[in-house]
Amino acid sequence: MLGGCQYKGPRHTTRCGGSAGPRRTSTGLVQAPTKLRQVSAGAAGPAPTERPARPPRPRPGTARRPGPLGGPRPGPARTPTRPGPPLLLLRLLLLSLLLPSSSTMASLLCLLLLAAAAATSPSRLVPYDLLYADGVRAYFARDWGRAAELLQRALHSYAGLRAARRACRAACRREAAFLSEPPGAGPWEAALFGRVLQRADCLQHCLGRRLGAAPSAHRASHAIRRDFEQREPYNYLQVAFFQLKKLDQAVSAAHTFFVANPQHLQMREDIEKYQRMSGVKSDNFRDLEATPHWEAYEAGVQHYNADEYLQAVARLEESLTEALSALEECRALCEGPWEDEDEEEEEEMQPGLYEAIAAHYIQVLKCRQQCVLEIATKPGRVSATEDFIPSHLDLLQFAYEQVGNQALAAECAASYLLFYPTDEPMLEKIKQYHAELGEDTAVAARESIQHYVQRSLMEKKLIYYAVEHLGGTFNDPDLWTPDELIPENLKEKHREDQEKQKQETLDVEEREKRGPLPFEGIAVTMDSRRMNGTQRVVFDRVLTESECKDLLRLTKAAGESGDGYRARRSPHTPHERFEGLTILKAMQLAQNGDVDWRDAKLLLQASEKSRKIVESYFTPGKKLHFSFTHLVCRTAVDEEQEGRMDLSHPVHADNCLLDPEGQECWREPPAYVYRDYSGILYLNDDFQGGGLFFTEMDSVTVTAEVHPKCGRLVAFSSGKENPHGVWAVSRGRRCAIALWYTHSQEHAEQERVKAEELMEQRAVEQDRPDGEEHQGADHSSRSSSELPIPSGGARPTSWRHKPSSDRAQHPKELRARDEF
Repeated sequence: MLGGCQYKGPRHTTRCGGSAGPRRTSTGLVQAPTKLRQVSAGAAGPAPTERPARPPRPRPGTARRPGPLGGPRPGPARTPTRPGPPLLLLRLLLLSLLLPSSSTMASLLCLLLLAAAAATSPSRLVPYDLLYADGVRAYFARDWGRAAELLQRALHSYAGLRAARRACRAACRREAAFLSEPPGAGPWEAALFGRVLQRADCLQHCLGRRLGAAPSAHRASHAIRRDFEQREPYNYLQVAFFQLKKLDQAVSAAHTFFVANPQHLQMREDIEKYQRMSGVKSDNFRDLEATPHWEAYEAGVQHYNADEYLQAVARLEESLTEALSALEECRALCEGPWEDEDEEEEEEMQPGLYEAIAAHYIQVLKCRQQCVLEIATKPGRVSATEDFIPSHLDLLQFAYEQVGNQALAAECAASYLLFYPTDEPMLEKIKQYHAELGEDTAVAARESIQHYVQRSLMEKKLIYYAVEHLGGTFNDPDLWTPDELIPENLKEKHREDQEKQKQETLDVEEREKRGPLPFEGIAVTMDSRRMNGTQRVVFDRVLTESECKDLLRLTKAAGESGDGYRARRSPHTPHERFEGLTILKAMQLAQNGDVDWRDAKLLLQASEKSRKIVESYFTPGKKLHFSFTHLVCRTAVDEEQEGRMDLSHPVHADNCLLDPEGQECWREPPAYVYRDYSGILYLNDDFQGGGLFFTEMDSVTVTAEVHPKCGRLVAFSSGKENPHGVWAVSRGRRCAIALWYTHSQEHAEQERVKAEELMEQRAVEQDRPDGEEHQGADHSSRSSSELPIPSGGARPTSWRHKPSSDRAQHPKELRARDEF
């Protein structure tokens, strides 16, 4: 707590009494809440986050008393700045002047002074969590110079600690190797654990020399480690540099944070502001934590796609070398302390010697196996690139062949076959290379790849043995793991997990097994897997360009005589005008002659077509009813776009009340709890902004985006798994049909029933089939044959109820509703 403020953790706002968290200044940029600032509001600059990150906390079990931000207590007792000579040494020095001289006292003083010199040596690495804590404290005190210095030192200390651990573990692996015991050296236990003790001793001394203090002093809490892994210090650092008017360093710090957190909404806005500032150069936008192998890999792939194979070979070889090096560094860092999920375990439940050794060793092996995912995941991405190492060899094989180096092409092909030994195209390539190079020419895989594969298979074998006999789980990161390596009793579970994952993500292949979509020509552009979520999908070509134009003409009636909004300001933002038209109102306008009947009918048909598509994809065999249908346009107010920072529609869920702070979504009124699925059918794309985006429960972390265009339908389940919002419409007019569906027939859209009745009356008055309405009209270009007609005589025969029986279950009186 700080002055009534309570920190809720990363990406959660700092709550101060009734404060709503960070406030915007006159420039539209965020600053910390008022109670955290004790200066006049004058300086404004990009803030590190829309929600200040969790301040550092001391490690459990240490004697550090928490300060006002939960970090180390401020004061001279423990600060990250270089300390002067300890007071004890000064007292001893004075005492030596009073006592008779003696060789013993002189030796003692020499030792103590040497110790003091070592303690104050510039090479001593101050624990990064202490530096981070004091840096954050200086940040909130608006001591920008000190904050920048301490945060930079914290990042340097963090990098130095990791480098020391990697170097010492590599050196001690050579110095105390397990396989160098001479034959007959004694019992295996003494031989093995003798080496274990030697390596532990080596690590202690090596780290002590490099760090200048006991290694245990550098053990930070999980929360602090996570902050550094997510580059959170750069979040604070960019503001400190901005306040110091060091714009180039501020931009670099902001960009470094944004690369690893591209979903961060506030930082995205800050980056855009930096891009518009005078004095900011494109070179300032550099990633200070850039990984060499990713830079080389992306450059190599670009050259490869451009058929520049000579350049592609150079960059891909560089990427492969750097990736294997990064893999070794990651593996070295896996040899950390045992991380027990249940810290409250009773003492009598603690494992014995061999069980404890086995558990910790398997934990290390699993960590090492996951390292391939770490190096294969680009900063800021959620998913790793599949087959990252084998894909290098596949690309190199082809590139070397194109530049005429058959020997190296054959070497890459042989290396690739270590991962996939039955790959037929690559086996054919090997035969081709043998024929070109001569049958006597040996074609062997690279030694580095052989070592990589053999070591990985050995570790997998040990892990699977442990899972089978000792329990636990293992998520194998590799697609190339041989099937015979997995124990038989685990294969079935492995297959069940795969099937469950396919069902949850609604993979395209699984969906196609259930049958085709009910209309031809519709394409599934993105499914749940590609949208990083569950129960999400994007369809294209649901409407033609002509149909979109006809429906856009209908939207003009919404601004003139719509359902009550009449181009008023949006209920969500003052920067946009809002026009809405319901199904029933469209039919009533057509009945009064204000709009064309065919346009109103097309709205009915297009929404019904969308319903059938969503039903067949998500709930085949289970009826979906309309809950509400709304033709909506949002128009940017030109004179009010300057410095705009809000959204067109804030992040929300459709059937529950989203609580980002509590990471919960409450399915209770006033939320529309009966809604099961939602959809948006876009009509145009000639505007700026206005895209749909999905987030995690925190309402900040963007997981997927959908860009509108004519005939595109995005559909998703309405619950807490799909929080979503709409980016600001900054120019032009965005129109779409908003659709909500329910399995509950009692909550079916009553206005639609009345609209269908009006359409049937119109058909009777015309005294001819609905399909003839378009004959001789100027709308002959409309492809209405693709659209299902919801009137009674033209409903699909698969519907179980006649129109009359459906309508009999609903009262004639319409409910008053306010969708906003």
